[in-house]
Amino acid sequence: MLMAEFSRFIDIAPQWLRDYSLFVSLKDHFGGGWWLDWPADIRAHEGAAIEHWTVELAAEIRFQSFVQFLFQRQWHALRTYANQKGIRLIGDIPIFVALDSADVWANQPQFNFDIATGQPTWIAGVPPDYFSPTGQRWGNPTYNWPVMMNDGFSWWVERLRTMRDLVDIVRIDHFRGFAAAWHVANDEETAINGHWEEAPGAEVFSAARRSIGDFPVIVEDLGLITADVVTLREILGFPGMNVLHFAFDGDPSNVYLPHNNRRDSVTYTATHDNQTTVGWWSTLSEEDRDRARHYLGHPIADPAWDLLRVALASPANTAIVPMQDILRLGDEARMNTPATTYGNWSWKMQPGHLDWALADGLRDLTSTYGRVSDDYPPRSTSEFDYVSPTNDVKATRSW
Repeated sequence: MLMAEFSRFIDIAPQWLRDYSLFVSLKDHFGGGWWLDWPADIRAHEGAAIEHWTVELAAEIRFQSFVQFLFQRQWHALRTYANQKGIRLIGDIPIFVALDSADVWANQPQFNFDIATGQPTWIAGVPPDYFSPTGQRWGNPTYNWPVMMNDGFSWWVERLRTMRDLVDIVRIDHFRGFAAAWHVANDEETAINGHWEEAPGAEVFSAARRSIGDFPVIVEDLGLITADVVTLREILGFPGMNVLHFAFDGDPSNVYLPHNNRRDSVTYTATHDNQTTVGWWSTLSEEDRDRARHYLGHPIADPAWDLLRVALASPANTAIVPMQDILRLGDEARMNTPATTYGNWSWKMQPGHLDWALADGLRDLTSTYGRVSDDYPPRSTSEFDYVSPTNDVKATRSW
């Protein structure tokens, strides 16, 4: 039964699966090194070499395909279960892909890449900003937009199709790259000497919608956002993001202040790239803290849940709060520090982190600000509005 299902999976396998399974098999065969160090013919993705290695590594390719089959099978079961519980899954599309990836190896003409030397000519990054005075030199190959345009943006269409089939909502990272991206010459040591390169974002999404229909999207429109990025987002009708950590600079027109949040947007206390709210509060100057207190209109003894309340009260249609903020954790639980390469993405929530007091406090606030769906069970009776760090009252499980 399972193998018959696997055979059907292989029969209709998309191109990315064939590319990926061969790529991973080749990496194992050549000792795990970069594909840039492979023999010239297979490095250049030549047809004869592809045919040779597809036969030579047939057993390993089939194994890698089977692993992907099992993942797809298990993931769709998880997604179905989550959807039945009223939970929708958000999946992230980083705008760029890694140099050492099946995407670049199998589609080299789609990128600013010198096939003869096996090196990218232009790489992605961001100019100097809040996170780094020398900018960020990401190292990802940038897109050869004229080539992509000539084939109807097929690579992007298939990427978006795959994500639409995996998740309920797609979050597009670094959306400003669809208006213009920061290009850095590959031989530059930092991102300071880059330049903005325009991108045909509207055409990309028009092609995707023609091919796969409409799909829910959230765009990450943080950082240096210029008028062309705003215009593109509005043309496409995609909601952007508001981050409360960026709100309290004393400017009443700051777009991240809750009263300025657009209804068609998503408000976060913080994202994976920020400190946790407890960590952020501990490093603020007293002047910055005073501005936050003045805006909220009361002393702040519980910064994570004070900002959680503000996010839920925002006019934005959607509010998202990292679990670290719900749990009131400090920077020991930070997810990622931009412009660094070590010590990131290692925090895991433990079973003992959750209790009914947290659940009841969160339920109270989501209900207070009208963010509980009509078919959700009624909340339990509680003696508190939300749980303070020292409150040891436990909610009873009455729903």
